Amino acid sequence: MASQDVVIAAGGKPWLSAMDFQIPRIAGIDDADMPMVYRLRDVWASKYPGNVLRTLYYTAHERYKDFGLSVPPRIAGQVAPMIGWPAKAVRTLSDLSAFEGFQLPSDSDMYGVQEICDTNRLTTAVSQTIVSAYTHSCAFLTVSLTEDGTVAVSPRSADWSAAIWDGLHNRIGAAMTITDTDENGKVDGFNVWLPHCLYECSRTGGVWSARRSRNPLNRPTVVPFCYDPQLDRPFGRSRISGPLMALTDIGIRTVTRMEATAEFYSAPKLWFLGVSPQAFDKDLWSSLVSVINSIDSDIDGNKPELKQVSQASMQPHSDMLKTIAMLVASETSLPVNDLGITMDNPASAEAMAAAERKLSREADRQNRLFSEALKDAMGMAVRLANPGLTSLPEEISGMRPVWAPTREVSDAARADYYAKIAGVNSAFADSDVGLMKAGLTFAEIRSFRAYQQRVKAQQSIDQLKQRTLTQRQEVNGDGSDEQASGVAGTAQTAGTGTEGLSDQSR
Repeated sequence: MASQDVVIAAGGKPWLSAMDFQIPRIAGIDDADMPMVYRLRDVWASKYPGNVLRTLYYTAHERYKDFGLSVPPRIAGQVAPMIGWPAKAVRTLSDLSAFEGFQLPSDSDMYGVQEICDTNRLTTAVSQTIVSAYTHSCAFLTVSLTEDGTVAVSPRSADWSAAIWDGLHNRIGAAMTITDTDENGKVDGFNVWLPHCLYECSRTGGVWSARRSRNPLNRPTVVPFCYDPQLDRPFGRSRISGPLMALTDIGIRTVTRMEATAEFYSAPKLWFLGVSPQAFDKDLWSSLVSVINSIDSDIDGNKPELKQVSQASMQPHSDMLKTIAMLVASETSLPVNDLGITMDNPASAEAMAAAERKLSREADRQNRLFSEALKDAMGMAVRLANPGLTSLPEEISGMRPVWAPTREVSDAARADYYAKIAGVNSAFADSDVGLMKAGLTFAEIRSFRAYQQRVKAQQSIDQLKQRTLTQRQEVNGDGSDEQASGVAGTAQTAGTGTEGLSDQSR
């Protein structure tokens, strides 16, 4: 059973028992699909230890790696990780990827894109998926239909998932997501996503069974979110790299040595020459804190000599920690100031801006990759929600995911940029792009557009009222009220002729 600390490190989820996850022949799964199920299980088991290790570093629950040379065992046995550089590397970059919604090519949302986003809380789900992807190199969004017919878009972490890449179609060829475990980490449920079907597998009373659902899209409805994918690594790599974990271990050992050295500052190191050790048989701490202490001369009348040894300097430890922090900054593209280190010569504003631009450029590149995954997932969600669609509608293929700006720009700079561009291009002033450049968020732009629609509708009503009133005044001629020129409802009021009542009094 996983310890309580490990369960807390996993976010409340128990560590999975890879050795106990042995898949037998499952009733309900076609014989032709069982080899792929076994292959997905093996992929998960081979990647799981590395994913667990990175989770431990992200949550600062990794094991202290002591050399056993300079730190006393009593101190080394009580050391807990105190450096959160891995989490800093993940969160600093993920905070620059704030998904705000989809921008459709037209004002109409006939396929319910916004409803799918709101129902699945997609802005929150995407944020969680990105953090998991930076931690483990990749994460996934699965798209499926629930029993009531609604579309479910669910985030899945890599430590509870496995996938196989289809290089021919440049997408996931098959995937597995673990859905249920017992308190000991034994897998009790998992889903297998194949091009032609979805298997929902569960274990009840020790017996496995599967429910099969047809997949009308002829591809697994799973999309990956990857950090820095490459041709030889289509699922990317983790922000918590091997060098970063090694540097974190060095940093923890350095701080531990500083802590051990600081213990000696509590008591000065004194040497008494010419004194027998039996002279210090009383409590040493009482002697240290006493105001007046004395030692007798020996039998020959020789007086003891006191020598005080200067304490070891803490400066070498601080210098080493700064050196490690600079190596971490180089590995993660983080400003060294964000790592809790203050340099003797503070960085200039230009240097800090250059360091932030390096990170924002990386975030922009990742947002483009995430946009492709989001469009892919939403396209599958729309097709599942509308079974009659045989291809992706133009409205969906033309939509664009919207992200918050990755760089901080002052309001004055935004206003100056907006005013200058709008001055030479009037269409820019009221466009969504222009309003985003002015600093409005996507939600604020949608609220502003709704306000414009209400104002436009009210203006149309006012114009219609004014037009109707003008026509009535023109019919009356003198502008007086219709009922003032005669008695309402009489033949004299209605008149005779082609536009009045016929003269039936004869």
